[in-house]
Amino acid sequence: MKIKEIVKVDSKGRITIPLTIREALDIHEGMTVLLIADREKKEIIVSPIPERAKLIELNLRVEDRPGVLAEITRVLADKGVDIIATRCIVIRRGELGECYMVVDLSRSLITQPRELEELLSKLEPVKEVKATEIID
Repeated sequence: MKIKEIVKVDSKGRITIPLTIREALDIHEGMTVLLIADREKKEIIVSPIPERAKLIELNLRVEDRPGVLAEITRVLADKGVDIIATRCIVIRRGELGECYMVVDLSRSLITQPRELEELLSKLEPVKEVKATEIID
């Protein structure tokens, strides 16, 4: 279920997350949230993150074919990687796509970005992968 609210930006560029959304996403005072801005779509994704999260940004170039995203997410799930946000687009239909993901390694069998790159680069549909730690 989607919840929609309209808010105003104040003079310092701040917005208030309405109570209905805070309650639905269990966002509370002092909590950290991840903001991901998409310039092309002119949208912002707000995602609450656990206190002890080890966030990794993943940029992947993949084959564009059915099941690729499922294959990637299955491998991540098998290693206990928590996907916080994902966005995939087609670059050339039937040939090439790009995926952007933010994942949390805090409860994963994987501990370093390099391990994540090695794991994903072994997948047949993955052509390129870059993993970078997000440090707040």
